[in-house]
Amino acid sequence: MWKGGVRVIVLDEKDRMLLVRQHHEDKDIWMVPGGGIEEGESAREAAVREVKEETGLDIVCDGLLWHVEEVSARGQRFVNFFMGHLADSRQQLELGWDPELAKDSQVLREVVFLSREEIADLEILYPEYLKDEFWDLRESGRLGYDAFRVRE
Repeated sequence: MWKGGVRVIVLDEKDRMLLVRQHHEDKDIWMVPGGGIEEGESAREAAVREVKEETGLDIVCDGLLWHVEEVSARGQRFVNFFMGHLADSRQQLELGWDPELAKDSQVLREVVFLSREEIADLEILYPEYLKDEFWDLRESGRLGYDAFRVRE
């Protein structure tokens, strides 16, 4: 059975990427906000909800960038990576929480906007291609086409 997830790339007015630092298995991992798709929810709806939960920010989900699949000993999983933008640039960034986890089991540690140069210096970034592939696509002008469609 496939399990679905989402991640959202959001840039601020200074071209810094929104990232969250989570703590898993005794290490800190930086990633763009996201999480699992819930029952009865579209991937786009999950993307908006997950960013709100983790960062306190309201976003507009613009388009699908990547659909990444994993078939391994962990099971069958996919993650849709969306591009998004802030619904209002005056919003305040705040560290959120994961409603599926108890208060003393939270994994979110920090939420920030980081520049491409700052991201390149991160020790652990998931996925690693956020350090270069995303920026290369953006500079080439190949971002913006939304291949994502939901059929009723």
